Amino acid sequence: METTTEKSVEVLNDLIEINNDRIDGFDRASKDLGEADADLKAVFEKFASDSRRNVQELSAAVGQAGGEVETGNTATGTIHRAWLDVKATFSGHDRKSILEECERGEDAIKKAYREALSADNGLAPQYATIIAQQQQAINEGHDSIKALRDSQA
Repeated sequence: METTTEKSVEVLNDLIEINNDRIDGFDRASKDLGEADADLKAVFEKFASDSRRNVQELSAAVGQAGGEVETGNTATGTIHRAWLDVKATFSGHDRKSILEECERGEDAIKKAYREALSADNGLAPQYATIIAQQQQAINEGHDSIKALRDSQA
């Protein structure tokens, strides 16, 4: 049976992995944009930077709990990026399709944070504060991407 500390480390590491997915996703999306899309590149760079900061905070919490920090990505995130590569081959790199794919990624990280904070997840209370603060920024990021996507013709 897992202790609260072990379960907390597992939850924190899951969030590290999905933040790594988010960083990779926004970095990849930035590369798919043209010179005329400097506005989106700036948004994507900000969100990737936010997730780098999240990873640092979560890694510190894992270390504090005596756990080993995950450094990779989720299998789902890797599969999603591979699908983006295939889709881009057929549909091109227009703003709307890039934003649609980014919104899918934002939906996934939003869900991960919601699940991390669920009462039956076994998370130690000292980590819930960190995760809740990060969740607020994740939700705002999702809403920004959705609004940008909605604004495309």
